[in-house]
Amino acid sequence: MANYYDEIPLKLIEWILKQQMFWVATAALQGDGHVNVSPKGTANCFHIESPTRVWYEDLTGSGVETISHMRQPGNGRITILFNAFEGPPRILRLWGKGTVYEFGTPEYNDFIPLSNRKAGSRAIIVIDVQRVGTSCGYGVPFYKYETQRTLLERWCDSMEIFDRDGEARQSPPPYESEAPVKDPRGIKAWWTAENLESFDGLPGLQSAHDSSILPINTFDKKASHRSIGQIRAAAETKATERGANANAKSNSRETMRLLMAFGAGVMMTVGYVKFAASRVPVSL
Repeated sequence: MANYYDEIPLKLIEWILKQQMFWVATAALQGDGHVNVSPKGTANCFHIESPTRVWYEDLTGSGVETISHMRQPGNGRITILFNAFEGPPRILRLWGKGTVYEFGTPEYNDFIPLSNRKAGSRAIIVIDVQRVGTSCGYGVPFYKYETQRTLLERWCDSMEIFDRDGEARQSPPPYESEAPVKDPRGIKAWWTAENLESFDGLPGLQSAHDSSILPINTFDKKASHRSIGQIRAAAETKATERGANANAKSNSRETMRLLMAFGAGVMMTVGYVKFAASRVPVSL
């Protein structure tokens, strides 16, 4: 049965913080505007400030739909979805209004000091929760959690290095600007190229790409992180193992069918012999 609340019940806060991923849904206001759904799975990026206020760290991506929808005049509608993939089934939704605070702004720094910032973090999305709903989740399958991917943070860090190590300088004449020249290999150049406008042409980032603040992050390059090759190799190994197990099961079933057929044949032969013997006349 569905249950609805005006705020997040305390009994569900701990459950929410244990989940390894969530989904964010937003939409443009215009009739032909697109609905966007984004999965989020980076460890420790979702936070509960109070039963009516949550926020998450928005990392760099190829699009900027959520930020654009939050900033569209009269919009700001947002839904956060959590699913239980282990244990008792459950679906939980948080409906509310969202606000964007970009990297480099005082509001952003209030939520995330640079010493705690994840690689690629471009904004904070703060949601004032207006409605909470839970439902059965009976149709959601079981999935076993293995580990978080680190590829996004590694990729972002590889770009942020150029923003951190590059020499800050102003644009030369006749292109003088207050914003420093961006290293084309840096993440601010990526934000400029990919994150200033949504799919529907709505404004995206407004200041992060021109911020003079260096993108310091907590990504540990020396820690053990699986490479793309290792991930692919592990996936191929699992696929091979699944195939071998499937073949073994198939062979086992085929062997069982043959044994059963052989057994049935033996029983039929024995029965026929007995029947034939009973029909042979006995001479006295």
